[in-house]
Amino acid sequence: MLTLVAGGDAVRSKQARPDVGTRAALLWVIGALCVVGLAMVLCASAYTSLVDYGSVWTIFERQVLWMALGLMAFYVASRMPYDRWRRLRVPLLVGSLALLLAVLVPGVGVSAGGSSRWIGVGLLRVQPSELMKLALAVFAADLLTRRADQVAVTRRVVAPLLIVLAAAALLVLEQPDMGTAIVLVCIGFGVLFAGGVPLRPVLKAMAVTAGLALVVGLAEPYRRARLLSFVNPFAHAQGSGYQVVQSLVGLGSGRFFGLGLGGGHAQWGLLPNAHTDFIFSVVGEDGGLLGALAVLGLFTALAWLGLRAAVRAPDRFGALLAVAATCWMSSQAVINIGAVIGVLPVTGIPLPFVSFGGSSLVITMVAAGILVNVAGHEHPKPASSALSRPRAGRRQ
Repeated sequence: MLTLVAGGDAVRSKQARPDVGTRAALLWVIGALCVVGLAMVLCASAYTSLVDYGSVWTIFERQVLWMALGLMAFYVASRMPYDRWRRLRVPLLVGSLALLLAVLVPGVGVSAGGSSRWIGVGLLRVQPSELMKLALAVFAADLLTRRADQVAVTRRVVAPLLIVLAAAALLVLEQPDMGTAIVLVCIGFGVLFAGGVPLRPVLKAMAVTAGLALVVGLAEPYRRARLLSFVNPFAHAQGSGYQVVQSLVGLGSGRFFGLGLGGGHAQWGLLPNAHTDFIFSVVGEDGGLLGALAVLGLFTALAWLGLRAAVRAPDRFGALLAVAATCWMSSQAVINIGAVIGVLPVTGIPLPFVSFGGSSLVITMVAAGILVNVAGHEHPKPASSALSRPRAGRRQ
């Protein structure tokens, strides 16, 4: 039996037993994505690793190390009572914003590929924008839990979240990192929508955000070039459209059953960033249409199970935290895969669990651990959902 109390918090009876079905399914899906990621990174990075480091194993070995760290982080996040994240909301948010500012300081931020997104020394690099995703998810879920009875008051709920979201997105855009900024927006608006905020202010904010995104996208020459190449990549096949063209060629070469692990051509220097932003092309070339559909199926299952965990969560904070984590991983997967298959502009973000990545992989594993944690507390027949349905309302 599940009883909702003020603020949307729930109290479970001592006799209630959690339904672990969603949790078990999530563990299988996340585990499968991690295994696919290790196999694909090995295939996609062999040539680059040999050229840059003299061994085909170097990049893969680093991925194994990051995966081990990620699994430890996953275990902690899946076992630690998730309501403790509420106590960390301020340190997480302030620390993330401070690190995003530090990235932009000459001599502190580490630049690569025309972007300054990292802080670190030598081979150890941390990407503050990844930590910002976690900070925003916790902050948004906590805000809409503490002010659950004020969701119709724009200045009490929507305004504070949009201020934090705007600050974080602008700092990320300065790096520049358009893809992560879009993911942050998806997290913020996903929590607002799920938290029962009136639709009118949310839709207005979304319209303004879309307009600003278009302006930002056209403001910089390299972003304009990417948008133009997105419209017709083959017209820019030797320039800004080169990656997308090579990606599509690789996907087409895989046909139905694929060329086998390591049998594709894209990873042998023809496709830049084959083991990072464009690893889904390697999945399609080596695994064929079947392999690509299998990975798409895993991400679809992850999204469905995440939303199921949110709807059946025992309290409002857990529900909104699950929504945030689901929006985070799902939107990032959609943006990455959309760019690889040519239906979205290239923004340069990794495919969760699958792409090579350090701090990105570890923080994503934290989000996955939180989601599994919430799912472990669900009940098969809750009396009512801890989430409020969005409704139209008057702003105050």
